[in-house]
Amino acid sequence: MFNSPFGTIKKIEIPESCQIVFVSDMFVEDYSGGAEMTSEALINSSPFEVYKLHSKDVNMDLLEQGVRKYWIFGNFISINRDLIPSIIANLKYSIIEYDYKYCKYRSTQKHKEIEKQDCNCHDDIYGKFISSFFYGAKSLFWMSEKQQNQYHNFFPFFSERHNMVLSSVFDDEFFVRVKMLREKYKDKPRNGMWLVYDSTSWIKGTKEAVEYCEKNNLKYKKISNMRYKDMLEELSQCEGIVYLATGEDTCPRWVIEGKLLGTKLVLNENCGHKDEEWFSTDNLLDTESYLYLARQRFWATAKIDMDFQPTISVYTTTRNCIVQNYPMEACLKSVDFCDEIVVLDTSDIDEDGKSIDGTLEYLKALQKENPKFIIHHENRDYKNAKRPSLFDGQNKAMARAMCTKDFLLQIDIDEIVHEDDAPKYKRMVRDFPKGIDVISLPMIEYWGNTGKIRMDINVSKWRLSRANPTITHGIPAYARVFDKDGELYSKKFMSDSCDLIHFQTFEPIPFLTFLQQDAEQVRQLALNGDENARKQFEEWFNKVTQDIPTVHHYGWWDFDKKLNRYSGTKVGAFGWQKHWLNLYNMDEKDIPENNNFIPNKSWKDVDENDVEQLIKDLNETGGHIFHTPFDKNKKTPWIEIKRGHPKVIKGWLKGV
Repeated sequence: MFNSPFGTIKKIEIPESCQIVFVSDMFVEDYSGGAEMTSEALINSSPFEVYKLHSKDVNMDLLEQGVRKYWIFGNFISINRDLIPSIIANLKYSIIEYDYKYCKYRSTQKHKEIEKQDCNCHDDIYGKFISSFFYGAKSLFWMSEKQQNQYHNFFPFFSERHNMVLSSVFDDEFFVRVKMLREKYKDKPRNGMWLVYDSTSWIKGTKEAVEYCEKNNLKYKKISNMRYKDMLEELSQCEGIVYLATGEDTCPRWVIEGKLLGTKLVLNENCGHKDEEWFSTDNLLDTESYLYLARQRFWATAKIDMDFQPTISVYTTTRNCIVQNYPMEACLKSVDFCDEIVVLDTSDIDEDGKSIDGTLEYLKALQKENPKFIIHHENRDYKNAKRPSLFDGQNKAMARAMCTKDFLLQIDIDEIVHEDDAPKYKRMVRDFPKGIDVISLPMIEYWGNTGKIRMDINVSKWRLSRANPTITHGIPAYARVFDKDGELYSKKFMSDSCDLIHFQTFEPIPFLTFLQQDAEQVRQLALNGDENARKQFEEWFNKVTQDIPTVHHYGWWDFDKKLNRYSGTKVGAFGWQKHWLNLYNMDEKDIPENNNFIPNKSWKDVDENDVEQLIKDLNETGGHIFHTPFDKNKKTPWIEIKRGHPKVIKGWLKGV
């Protein structure tokens, strides 16, 4: 409440306890029209607490209050149209369409009558604006098939939404009253009177109905502004109804009431539901059953829209994981909250078709035990392929294409999801922003086993995406180059071959990220030696990783194993480095210039002492990207994270 020169004004607030916000220009408390009575019947039958909100009162503050509630929009002509983009972007909602709001007059006939030309609103900015509001809804409810078809003819993309022909809706009291009136007048003759709806609106066809009655010598009576129960009494006794609307009336309520009470009907094509099966049948029980179940159909759909928990596929790739000591078991256990786990394996296979270290057999055993697992082995010729560095992106693309659920989570086999983050992923897909296909999430990358967290690389990575079939992995258009043999490679340092790209245009997929510009500026200051900035970034990142689902990356936890993974020898890092040289079409020879780990030495000349010294030097810094030679005198800043390790990784940590 607050005071104004005009008296005390009550501030509108959406009750915390309500689950549904029902928006309309008017409710039955304001005016008892057909749309208002249908809305009231739905509201009264709701299994949820409903808050009525007049469309003229909708504002940004109320939208923010109700962002986690479900919204239903009836007639909304009085709404501030500037708010509609925010509604589309942030709310879950349905629309009940009572007329033809894409037309600025809400009727194509009225449009023609006023402007003396056919309505083309569907093709102008007004119609397109309204259609975007409809398209943003989870469900669209129509008053008649004819109305729905007209909308779909102009806006065929509406068919992508859940559509239901609802018709007019009635409450329990109505069905009881109809039963009583039938019983009351079942043995009494009709009074011979034909009813005409008396209205000053040309679209209701009063003049045409009167002319019809006079031409056909029918005794008629005009009705208007009659109490509802009195009108039902009239319908129970009259001979029939003449209703010849001159404009589209999607589902005139009194016509349905008359049919259920046994009156004869004279209607024209502007009665939207006239030819629908439930109405045109002679079996009143079928008509009544259809109408009675309308509320149940409506709320069953709303429940799905409100409680809908999208499914998640997680996908990853594996290769000789056991011999290379990847935390494969911990990784796969950490994503068990997902509905589907897709693994694309490229492990080396022996003559008997078995993987050299048992990786594939381990995965197949998981598949037998757990129906969530989808395991596929793909033979890749890493030794003889000209560009094996592209396999990483190709493998991810293949794994992604195998996923079948609503949202996709990508994870590498040396990455772990913290158990506390599982419900956060569930909430995130449920509240996934509209108009966004990909979200980038925080990544905690350990640098050695002393608690250092890297900040020299981007601390976020695209992770979660819609199951959009146009999205795949590969080298983006701006980085794509072809050698003299027509073989694809990447421009230097511009791609790792795993970017998310459009499968036809190769353009990178836009994504939403938590890492805003101001935080990135602080990170850059920290990397340049500003200790205050480092502390600020550390504090900020600790909070972020508590609030937002995060992936823990253990690829650099053990320097010795990281360097040896590619060949299993103390000079294995040369194989790891050749991967990048191959990807960027650089000279892959074993020469000192290609050794970014140990300066001034070919890998053939590197001994165990060199590697041991390198490991010591790596431990002294906080990260390094090996596209450039490692300088042991450059101490890259790092941060620390208060959050503990995921439980599933602790056994692996002890083993290394």
